[in-house]
Amino acid sequence: MPSFEDDAGEGSITVEMVEAYDFLMKFIIIGESGTGKSCLLHHFIQNTYKEFSQHTIGVEFASRILKVGDRRVKLQLWDTAGQERFRSVTRSYYRGAAGALLVFDITNRSTFTSLQGWLDDARALASPQLVTVLIGAKCDREEDREVSWNEASKWAAEREIHYLESSSLTSFQTALPFLFLTRSILLAIESGALDPEKPGSGVSYGDRSLRRVGSSMSMWSGRSSGDYGERSRFSTLFAPAGGRRRFGLGSGRGRSGTCC
Repeated sequence: MPSFEDDAGEGSITVEMVEAYDFLMKFIIIGESGTGKSCLLHHFIQNTYKEFSQHTIGVEFASRILKVGDRRVKLQLWDTAGQERFRSVTRSYYRGAAGALLVFDITNRSTFTSLQGWLDDARALASPQLVTVLIGAKCDREEDREVSWNEASKWAAEREIHYLESSSLTSFQTALPFLFLTRSILLAIESGALDPEKPGSGVSYGDRSLRRVGSSMSMWSGRSSGDYGERSRFSTLFAPAGGRRRFGLGSGRGRSGTCC
């Protein structure tokens, strides 16, 4: 976001140019400690790998505006600590969340077996229409895998949520979970299944004028901003829950090190 500083006089004044948006959505990022939640968020915001990442204490906040078709959506992103000692604090941030990114580490089975508790808390405390995506992080470490694609996708399908795998180290599918949740919620608004004016929905109207209320949003007319491309590209990257992975790591495979 552009800013301007005036260093005249004794102090400085920073004026930020605020970007307008159509909708504001609240997302939470949840899961056990060390699964790569903070690295995933950092990559989405900064488009870089977070080389050194410490455990989150309590909750960390970030925001970003996405353009999906002709709609601009501001995401409020709450990265919650995974340690049990912070759970009583972090649960309070679930309230009013429209979307949840549920993250586990494919190389650590214990982070997978604990997922049900995280999902139950989110569904009990967040918006009644919460949209959730399950993310298997660190998929660049295939040789250390402890949870198979089929097992994780079956778990997700049984709970009616989508599953994908990502790697912050190789930049594989780090933005897609956020885009998927955003698009799913926009479709719910368009269909009338979700009302942004209803308290606790996790969504509110932004300050851009909505000129075509009640008509089709045409979300996939033309290209989206950044690297998101067209609808056809999005649909090929997201298999339904329980489906098979369509893409490997591509050029990212073979890079050394571990990933968050």
